[in-house]
Amino acid sequence: MIVELMKEYRFEAAHRLPRVPEGHKCARVHGHSYRVEVFIVGPVDPQSGWLIDFGAIDDVWADLHGRLDHQYLNDVPGLDNSTCENLAAYLWGAMKARISQVSAITVWETHDSKCTYRGA
Repeated sequence: MIVELMKEYRFEAAHRLPRVPEGHKCARVHGHSYRVEVFIVGPVDPQSGWLIDFGAIDDVWADLHGRLDHQYLNDVPGLDNSTCENLAAYLWGAMKARISQVSAITVWETHDSKCTYRGA
């Protein structure tokens, strides 16, 4: 049996977009209440009855949360241009490095704006 799991996380952070046209509102420092969805796909282990322990996903997220929550994202190595797209790819890479079955990351920057990244 193949399943897809999703865990949702949140963090607060500030950033600015350094590569937008002069005068663009996102060139100024501002903040977001980010919502992140981590998707994991794979076979269910017949012995345990699960694909992965949700706690294992939480452990990986805890490291990322410590790096991002209440931070200025432009100061985080790899996020100097912290667009929603770049943030989704950054989180995908960090999660995928520790959980091979990660299939997608969705980052909600606002209640109606999101980006989903499924890997390179």
